Parts: sequence; C-alpha cells; structure tokens
Amino acid sequence: MLGANARAPLNGPDGEKGTKCPEGFAFYPIPGPGFQGDPGAEENPYYLWVDRQNIFGLGANVPIATGNQSDSLHALVGGHFVELRVPYPMGFFTKGLEGRIDDPNAGWKGRALWASSGNRTPQHIEGIDAPAPGAPGKTQATLSSPLVVQFQLRPDPLAH
Repeated sequence: MLGANARAPLNGPDGEKGTKCPEGFAFYPIPGPGFQGDPGAEENPYYLWVDRQNIFGLGANVPIATGNQSDSLHALVGGHFVELRVPYPMGFFTKGLEGRIDDPNAGWKGRALWASSGNRTPQHIEGIDAPAPGAPGKTQATLSSPLVVQFQLRPDPLAH
C-alpha cells in the first residue's frame, strides 16, 4: 500500500523491492517454501479481503489473502501471518472469501468467514474412502464438486 507521505520517485531500478518509499508501505513475505535466492514464498495469492469489522476475531482491519499453493488463507495479524487451513479433505482451493455476522449477540458462534473451494484439478482432491492419504477414493466424483467452507475462531479452546 502506498502512503501519501511518499517523497521519492516510485519508479526506476529496484522499484519492485519497495525501497523507493519506505515511509509509505511495507512488504510481508508469506510463509512457505520459496525459490532459491528469493526470501518470499512460492505462494501466489489471488484475492485479498480485509476484515474491517473484526468478524473473525483476529482484530479489525486484518487483511486475509487466499493461498493458491498452500490450501490455506493467510491472515496478517500484527506483522505476522496466521494460517487458516482446511484439514480434510485435502485440496482446498479458494479464489475468494467473505465474512458474515448472522447474530451479533451470539459472540463467536454468530460470526464466520465463508470461502468457496472449486478446484480446477479435481483429481487431486482426496476421497473420504481413500485407501491411503492422497489416494483417490470411490467417492472421488462427489468430492470434486465445489465446496463452501465455514471458518470460525473460538476466543479460547474451551469456549462454548
């Protein structure tokens, strides 16, 4: 994000490194494996959504990026990433998300992030009756249909 306080030219050599306007924006490398010589992950987020109303519970104005190479959502909280993953079935592939407050008086139970998952390579989605992890199962055809995933965050593990 470019701030209004930029005093230097923003183009020219090394402009992609963010050193042209240090007072205006910052780079945060997404966690994960990367290419040799590149400190950032090989990840290529497609979509960014900002939780302006603290719907999810990580704080107001938390940016959340979709992960195309990691089966996850990446939430930037206080300069560090919190990874939100779908543990099973493998193959979560989202291109967008949205937050909803269904009941403002229900605490964390009335709030959620919603993300669709529509993998372009359904043969890589794990079947629930697979003989081994990652292997296709007999129900593969039904699991390759698009999914809608609900993320909810409890304030503590024992919250009701």
